[in-house]
Parts: sequence; C-alpha cells; structure tokens
Amino acid sequence: MVGAGPNGLSAAVALARAGLSVQVFEAAATVGGGARSEALTLPGFVHDVCSAIHPLGAISPFWRELDLERRGVEWVEPEIALAHPLEDGDAAVVHRSLDLTLAELGEDAGAYEAMFRPLAENSTALLGEILRPLRVPRRPLLLARFGRAGLRSSDALAARFKDARARALFAGCAAHSLLPLDYPGSAAFALTLLLAAHTVGWPIARGGSGRITKALADCLTELGGEIHTGRAVRSLTDVPAAGAVLFDLSPRQVAEIAADALPAGYRRRLARFRHGPGAYKLDWALDGPIPWTSQACRRAGTVHVGGCYEEIAESEARIWKGEHPDEPFVLVGQQSAFDPTRAPAGRHTGWAYTHVPTGSNAERADAVERRIERFAPGFRDRILARHTRTAAELERDNPAMIGGDISGGANTLGQVLARPLARWDPYATPNPRLYLCSASTPPGGGVHGMCGANAARSVLRRTFKRRS
Repeated sequence: MVGAGPNGLSAAVALARAGLSVQVFEAAATVGGGARSEALTLPGFVHDVCSAIHPLGAISPFWRELDLERRGVEWVEPEIALAHPLEDGDAAVVHRSLDLTLAELGEDAGAYEAMFRPLAENSTALLGEILRPLRVPRRPLLLARFGRAGLRSSDALAARFKDARARALFAGCAAHSLLPLDYPGSAAFALTLLLAAHTVGWPIARGGSGRITKALADCLTELGGEIHTGRAVRSLTDVPAAGAVLFDLSPRQVAEIAADALPAGYRRRLARFRHGPGAYKLDWALDGPIPWTSQACRRAGTVHVGGCYEEIAESEARIWKGEHPDEPFVLVGQQSAFDPTRAPAGRHTGWAYTHVPTGSNAERADAVERRIERFAPGFRDRILARHTRTAAELERDNPAMIGGDISGGANTLGQVLARPLARWDPYATPNPRLYLCSASTPPGGGVHGMCGANAARSVLRRTFKRRS
C-alpha cells in the first residue's frame, strides 16, 4: 500500500482481514493524509489539519463493519448540524430531524419535504448505494429517484425554493462540489450532504480527526500489517515484491511512479485526469467562541458563511474562472464548542477553508476573516493565533492534493461517473498487480474509506481469485 490516508488504511485493513500480508508505505512522518490532527497554533489547541466534519464517515458501511467506536472513535453530534447566517441576523438551519428542519423553512417546507422525505425514509440504503462504484444497483428505484434530481444543476433544483433560507442552505451544500452551481451534477452534493445530515447529523470525532486514522492504523497492526512512515515511494523499486500494489495517490502520481509498468496510452490518460480548484485553509486559537449574531450559529458544528444563493453562485463561478472573489464562500467548523478536548478551558478553536483557483499561492486570511466578521462582529478580537495554508502549501504538505484539490479530482459530471477513467473496474489498471484506491476513484472525496474498501474487493477478486 502506497499512501496511508483514510482510503489507503481502509484498503490495507480489508486485505489484512482477508488473511493477506500487508505493508503500508507513507512518505509523511505520520499516517492520516487528510485526516490528521496537530497543534498548529498554540500549545493545548488541537486542530484538524484538513478534514474535520464527518457525516459520510459516521455512515460508512466499511467503518461500521469495523466498529471504529470500539477502537476509540467517538462521534460527537452538535445540536445543529449546519447553520447558514443571513443578513437579518437570523440563520437557516439543518437539524438531524427532518421535521424540525421543516418547521423552520416556512413556505419552502413543502418543497423541501417533497425533495427529502422519500429519500430520508431509506437513507441508509441509499447512502450505501452512493458509496459504491457504478454497478447494477441493489435498490434501483431508490437510486433512480436520487439520480433524477442529483444529475441536475444546483440552480435547477434550488429553483423549487422561493425563500432565501432554503436557497442559501442548498447553495452552501452544493458548493462542496467545488463546481459552479449551474453545472450538471452539482445538485447531487447538496442532496447527499443534506440527506446525511438527516441520517447521522454532521458529527466530529472527539479529540480530532486523527483519532479516525489512528483507529484504522491500530486495527491494521493488530491484524499483523506493517506501517512504514517517512518512506517516500518514487518508483516501484521503492517497494518490496508483492502480489499487488495499491496507490492511495492521485492518478498523475501513479502515472509517474509506475511509468514502466503501465501501457503508455493508459499513463497518458491518467496524466490527463482533471483536478478541481484548491482550498485555502485557516485554523485559529481563540479566547472565546465565535460571536455569531445568530444564536443558532452558536449551536451548530458547521457554519456556511456565504450570504444568499446568488452570492455563493457568483463566488464559485469566479473561482472556476481562476479568480479570487472579494466575498468568498467560507466553510467554518467550531469543534471546540462541542468537544472540550480541543482547547484549554475557556478557550476555543476555529477551523475554516475557502475555495481558490488550483495551485493558488494567494493569502486569503483577510478576506475570510472579513467574511466571518460580517456575521460575527468582534470575531477578529478573539484571535490569539492563526495558522494558514495556501493551496500550493496544501500540495506541498500532501502531494496527493494536486493544486490544493481536497476532493481528489474535479467533480464534473463526466469525471464523477467515470472516475478516474471509464473502466468497468475503476480501481484496476492494465497491470494485474497495480491498483488505485484514492479519492480519485469511486465514490470520490470525503473521509469515509470506501474508495479503499471497494478497491480491496477488486484486488481480492482479480489478483487473488477470492470472492469478496
């Protein structure tokens, strides 16, 4: 296994559970990839280096099978999954309870219920389908219902709502796609994230996201697997002989590392895999909670700061064009409000990122903090220390994040349906020993381990001739 992010570790665990001898090689000093926690600002403050909120992790079929809770992962569910502050000092909110959410949506309650009630009634089964590669579905009618809506643009689906509240909620969730909101398929991201909220909430891992990957690493070593950190793999000669080699890396990296072991045409196609916009990441040590004007925002684990639907759409469209918007869409996490292990008594952490053009070196701290200050006056006065990473720095820290792309690839409709390439088995390569298992394979970005678990099934079936 090359790469020890959540997908790489999940694949390694799945293969070790099948009785195979597994070794993991990780270039960084620690495992985790995009799911690590570190003291980035001041002593005693625990920050999530990249991912922080884990709705898909809590519902991951493979992780539920592993029972990560028994290995120390405790999911903390904030009182409100998501809040979206509005100009009038109020906020649109998403509760785990669909009925509570509907009660606050006013004239759009009927449209929201029609969109989500049929899906929420079978949400676990549906999310399980979404987290699989494209196959004959187990629940074809349910998946078809999701697909009819999800294949559309966010603009098209949000047109069903009349009020700014529901439209803003939908825009913020659709923006997780890192696509312009008029692109086909952008609606699927809003549907998936909102459905997950109504199924498991948007939980955090007590003590930091690193607890998730520690649990996976502990599981692997208990099964006899070996983990080698600080071991960069630049070619296949850097790994021992093995029946199979899996890459928790970007397709471009695989094309370089395995250059002599893959057909030239396949390598060229991997090298052409398109990555999406990057992210600019901030972490703060704060002397108190973020002073949101809206009380609902203070009770939410995640806050989408972006204003109305039109503002978010404009911001995301400009990023796709290679521009840096003056009023960016910002995703804010306030884990310490629900997990006191994240900061010293009376103190708090803040976590945020905003989208930027791929590979951007631009400093966006001022723009992000001004955006938050608009809905939380006095926020800047509470900052004790800050830590920032540009998109370019994100790639230097984790080379699999090409250009600072935290999603494993551009989420265009064609690339989501054929990720990374159009193959019946997207994890397999023309070389029967080599496989991909990163977020550049189905089902894509997010901390859920299913890219790795799905890839492991392919390895067992194709290389080791076992039924998976």
